[in-house]
Amino acid sequence: MSNDALDALRGAGIAATLADSFGPATIDVPPESWVAAHEVLRDAVGFTFFDFLSASDELTDGFRVVSHLADFWGGSHVEHILVRTLVPRDKPVLASLSDVYAGANWHERETFEMFGITFTDHPNLIPLLLPDGFEGNPLRKEFILASRVAKPWPGAKEPGESDHAPAGAPSRRRTLPPGVPDPETWGPRAPGSPDPDPLAPAQAASTPARPRRAAGGERRTRKQTSAEPES
Repeated sequence: MSNDALDALRGAGIAATLADSFGPATIDVPPESWVAAHEVLRDAVGFTFFDFLSASDELTDGFRVVSHLADFWGGSHVEHILVRTLVPRDKPVLASLSDVYAGANWHERETFEMFGITFTDHPNLIPLLLPDGFEGNPLRKEFILASRVAKPWPGAKEPGESDHAPAGAPSRRRTLPPGVPDPETWGPRAPGSPDPDPLAPAQAASTPARPRRAAGGERRTRKQTSAEPES
């Protein structure tokens, strides 16, 4: 079915590519062909069921928007497909699928408020889940989880971190919980201070702590030492 979908999209003049995936077949399309690709998949291939639409923050690469479609045939048999596109971070705009799949309406509203992606021609692009007056987009990787800064981390405190711990009690090195940046990169700043890079903490967190071994490389083993034979 993935080959049928790919052939149908390419036959319609859409520059679609099949991506490697561990689950359903995944097809990447250009953002300008986003709506047209879904029309082809619905009408020519048979993916008439819309399941969900969401996005992921790819840092400097932009935002990857993904939809999940399905085709029910042969009794209980179901074919699945994921359709993806990439929109730039500095201008996250994409055409709405609400005229192709009515179910995309609420999903696009959620993606709009969580990632700040604007869906053009959407009939009612207003927040869906967040309270009135909420500032920011919580699923962007540069979004600061302020409550983790302002409130103690739940659960028992470590030795030496208790308010009643005796002076000189041992303590471990404190680590920042996920979503909390270094204090030097967030919070009130003196007038005239340079603005920090909002993506810096997220990029640092996405960098592996140690380089990966090259494919086929030999694993280092602990050096074995043995006593030299006496002469």
